Amino acid sequence: MGPDGVPGPAIPWRKVLWERQPFPDNYVDQRFLEELRRNEGVRQYCYWAVVKEAGVVGQQLSCVAIFLTLWLYMEQGLLSPELLLWSSLVVSLLGYGLYQAMRPQPETGYHPRTQLADLQSAAIFLSFTFGFSPILKTLTESVSTDTVYAMSAMMLLAHLVSFPYSQPTPPGSLSLNAALFASVCLASRLPGALHTFAMLSCALMMFALWPCLLQRVRENAPGQFIGLCVGICFCGVGGLGSQWLGGAVLLALALGSVTLLCPLMLVRLQRHKDNIHGPWDEAEIHEDLGLYPY
Repeated sequence: MGPDGVPGPAIPWRKVLWERQPFPDNYVDQRFLEELRRNEGVRQYCYWAVVKEAGVVGQQLSCVAIFLTLWLYMEQGLLSPELLLWSSLVVSLLGYGLYQAMRPQPETGYHPRTQLADLQSAAIFLSFTFGFSPILKTLTESVSTDTVYAMSAMMLLAHLVSFPYSQPTPPGSLSLNAALFASVCLASRLPGALHTFAMLSCALMMFALWPCLLQRVRENAPGQFIGLCVGICFCGVGGLGSQWLGGAVLLALALGSVTLLCPLMLVRLQRHKDNIHGPWDEAEIHEDLGLYPY
């Protein structure tokens, strides 16, 4: 209104803070919802692509099942430590050869790790493990068996939870340490020091070296990667079934849920996703280097 009561010209509302305007602080005009955006940047998932990614989780569950199966065989005297050591050595050599065969071309100025350095690391670990095996064998003598099993179960669960499934190379420190701690606890319940050494060597191969090879296969041979995951899952279920049929059924149900049911639920629920963006979002400061020539 003007001073004589005659309506004055309409003042358009502007979305600025440095000018005083004849509007309430919470006022917005009809253009407010024109900037509404829905599901901006939402990624649409393909079912089989999600199943492929979930295969990493399934094969890691199966790796834990295979490790427990080998430990049960050794505890019952059905598997000799010599056979496990030679089998681990042969599998490690074959896996190392495959890992080296799929090595990408090194970039200019980058010096990859040599085979001699790998051999030295393996020799140091095996030497220390073999030398400390008698000590590790008696490490949990004063601890009850139920406590050892409970600690092992908790550490294996921590290994599965903290494992870097998106990029499983190298294994995360928490995941690897939890798996090795569980391996030491279980190996200390075996009959002799050689059994302990064989079990820890197998644990290193499965929980430290295998994820590196798996990631290399995942990057260079996606088709073979799927077959490898399926094969590991069948070995885990079959191995556990030879010792505990109920455990094999539970593992099969867990693998089916993780690799088939959960991806289906993710894809089905994706269509109900509704994210909205608009002028009410918090401001983001984007630095423009052109404004700061100095």
